[in-house]
Amino acid sequence: MSIHIEAKKGSIAETILLPGDPLRAKWIAEEFFDNPQCFNTIRGMLGYTGYYKSKRISVMGTGMGIPSISIYAHELITEYKVKNLIRVGSAGSYQKEINIRDIVIAMSASSNSSINRNQFDGANFSPTADFNLFQKAIEVAKIKSIDVKAGNILTSDEFYSNKPDQYKLWADYGVLCVEMETAGLYTMAAKLKVHALSILTIADSLVSGEHTTSEERQSTFKEMIEIAIELA
Repeated sequence: MSIHIEAKKGSIAETILLPGDPLRAKWIAEEFFDNPQCFNTIRGMLGYTGYYKSKRISVMGTGMGIPSISIYAHELITEYKVKNLIRVGSAGSYQKEINIRDIVIAMSASSNSSINRNQFDGANFSPTADFNLFQKAIEVAKIKSIDVKAGNILTSDEFYSNKPDQYKLWADYGVLCVEMETAGLYTMAAKLKVHALSILTIADSLVSGEHTTSEERQSTFKEMIEIAIELA
């Protein structure tokens, strides 16, 4: 086992879905997996391995923010040999044409975090999605007739901002939505030479003020999961 994951070696599949909410991980396993087995309960960060269409696949919560997902991604890759990491999370829309429950696939992730600037001596590393996973996700969405948006997103260190209108600057440059993990995941995947992709469901809109409930975010964002799980 690693420091934060109690799983035995071999109990986590090469492809893993990564929701922020551990209860969403539990819902995904129970809703989509055949014979799901829990491999982690440390810190309440639930993880499961099961089968989907006879393919072995895992799911695990990551918590909120770049530091949290970076820790779990690092241990999953280095200790458990995970090769494909697919974030399935929620996000807030920055564009009026992107509405509640729309699906966004992150081609790249801008960020207001200083983590990468610290690593690159003040320079700005641009974290991007794995091309093959991205291409396959677009193909799956087309087959399933699920409309998706794709482009640059913002990974923010702040959930409650002191500057509520600051999102408009990012929106003016075409940033689609905001969340808190993707830049960390894409950076870790690049460093450790594995594949990563973020598929997001819009849970609220900074433009319209609409939002979903915590229960809806936990257990109703099925289209996002359908795309992600087919990548296995």
